[in-house]
Amino acid sequence: MVRLFVLATAVSVIVSPTLRGTSSTARLGSAYRTIGDRDLPRVDPGAVGMSAERLSVIDRVVANAIDAGGFPGAAVIIGRHGAIVWERGYGTTGGRSSASVDPERTIYDVASLTKVVATSAAAMLLVDQGRLRLDDPVERYLPEFRGTWKSHVTIRQLLTHTSGLPVGRELARHSRVESRRLVLRTPLETPPGERSVYSDLGPDVLGFVIERVTGKSLDRFVQRAIYAPLGMRSTMFRPGATMSSRIAPTERGIPRGEVHDRNAHALGGVAGHAGLFASAADLAIFSQFMLQRGAFHGARLVHDTTVAEFTRRSVGRQALGWETCAGGGSCGQYLGPTAFGHTGFTGTSIWIDPERDLFVIVLTNWLAGGQSGGIAPVAVLHDVRSDIADLAALAIVDGEPTEMPERMRSDTRIGW
Repeated sequence: MVRLFVLATAVSVIVSPTLRGTSSTARLGSAYRTIGDRDLPRVDPGAVGMSAERLSVIDRVVANAIDAGGFPGAAVIIGRHGAIVWERGYGTTGGRSSASVDPERTIYDVASLTKVVATSAAAMLLVDQGRLRLDDPVERYLPEFRGTWKSHVTIRQLLTHTSGLPVGRELARHSRVESRRLVLRTPLETPPGERSVYSDLGPDVLGFVIERVTGKSLDRFVQRAIYAPLGMRSTMFRPGATMSSRIAPTERGIPRGEVHDRNAHALGGVAGHAGLFASAADLAIFSQFMLQRGAFHGARLVHDTTVAEFTRRSVGRQALGWETCAGGGSCGQYLGPTAFGHTGFTGTSIWIDPERDLFVIVLTNWLAGGQSGGIAPVAVLHDVRSDIADLAALAIVDGEPTEMPERMRSDTRIGW
């Protein structure tokens, strides 16, 4: 039986600095305005032109996946026109505690969502402030980034995965200092700009650039400049031990709060490509901030033109850090081409559709699912993320409603 946790009213989750852990806590400086203890309002779907009946199919989609052992639980939040219309926790976090998933409190290792919610977001802020320029060579900020063709690699190419850097490299056996040195000395596979290859190393190098420009570690900078002003109290790198009861275990054998990605772990738990932990409710705030083009509750952190530049298609379907929806995959079949988002290997996704003024957040710990101790087929995760994005779009009925399909992808259970 799938256990549902439904929030009927807005809940303010207050986490003390002690609970946040020393590695992720930073006091706000006078340069940044705190927006305060504000939350997105919760409204009935009909109030924003959406169908509650269509959204309710999400219950079946997630129940199918949990029953099949795809993951122990999930947090799903959908918002439109500045309000949350669907906010539910399904199943349990897994592990010994088997606590019910709460989209306000349960914290997930969001894996590659780090690339956009931390690294690209930090770069966007610095570009907006004139402290970082997209077409500058990386070596202007990191002279140690040396090697064949490397003097031609730009900040923009790191963001669009066109730098020529490979997908990744093995760092797990090395110290943090040596891992950083290895990242910077990784040779390019192709001249910059020649082709697009999704790379974890590009965001890692960009994270080092951000640290050099700001004089702060990546985790401290994003906490001070982005998360604290937005009121994202459950978003952090390296959560402290006292947060463990709120963290969904990522995979059997990995302690709660320890980043799953081994390269991010080798880099000290703070990396440009992975390492961030967050709740669905916090990601809803961040999504609304992006939908409002850099503003939230009347406070503006970034100019709207800068957000537009970072989220429009640049190379193929790639924006600056973000991916855009080309139909299929985790964005489903119905979100538009201006929609932007990203996925995380641990079982997470975020999609934001400016045309529909809509966002869709799905957080699972897919790697902790599976039968008899194994990992569940990735097809389960693919179908669920796609179906939820589709149902969010199909639930919009204030225009010309799209006809509902006879069945969802997850109903067929192909590859499960």
